[in-house]
Amino acid sequence: MIKSLYTGATGMRAQQKNVDVTANNLANINTNGFKRDRANFEDLYYHYSKSPGAPSAEATEHPSGIYVGMGVQTGSTSKVYTQGNVEKTDNPLDITIKGDGFFQVLNPDGSISYTRDGSFQLDGQGNIVTSSGLYLEPQIRVPEEATDVTIRKDGTVSVEMPGQTDPRQIGQIELARFVNPGGLRSQGSNLLRETPASGRPRVVTPGRDGSGQLIQNYLESSNVDVIQSLTDLIAQQRAYEFNHRTIRTSDQMLQRAATLLQ
Repeated sequence: MIKSLYTGATGMRAQQKNVDVTANNLANINTNGFKRDRANFEDLYYHYSKSPGAPSAEATEHPSGIYVGMGVQTGSTSKVYTQGNVEKTDNPLDITIKGDGFFQVLNPDGSISYTRDGSFQLDGQGNIVTSSGLYLEPQIRVPEEATDVTIRKDGTVSVEMPGQTDPRQIGQIELARFVNPGGLRSQGSNLLRETPASGRPRVVTPGRDGSGQLIQNYLESSNVDVIQSLTDLIAQQRAYEFNHRTIRTSDQMLQRAATLLQ
């Protein structure tokens, strides 16, 4: 009975983590390019009082053993990289990646971070930056006198200039792909960091080598499904209550046993 107390406690801790993950998903329902997280669980070690295949008194083997699991733990949390809904904005610096890949942005320390958030802006010098002021990598500067910005599906950036009939190409947006995007580390501000688990980035031209194409004047919204998340939240609450009931039942059984010993 003592084991069931600890087993129920592991279940409550695991479901609390599950609720925390779902709450974060719902909190980011309006975050551009946000990918929902999922908690993955694994059972804990088992206590064996008899192992399967152990010899019996009759010189035979037991076809099954006697063992009791010790509960559950959160093995990992992972992002689900399904495509979010695409919404029209009519802002020429809003870009959606339709398919696989990440934008590259330059951190103040010179390192590179990755994002699916394509809501870019111009800084005081005309550089294309994120909402927090980080440069798009490779860096692209829009001339002050430019009258229009065009971003093609392959990432080519061109502008209309006064007195010129043909557009002037000013840069090329590139995308980064990873063998295991689930291994990227979230750092906040819609940014992700490379880790040994994600593998090294492979920088490609949009639309080539399996990468997605770019769509100008559109933004990718969060891929969080509100209805599914609320349903999950109810199921997680019930699972938490069931594990709490396990602890309460074990406590009642111990109380009854203690009464018999009096």
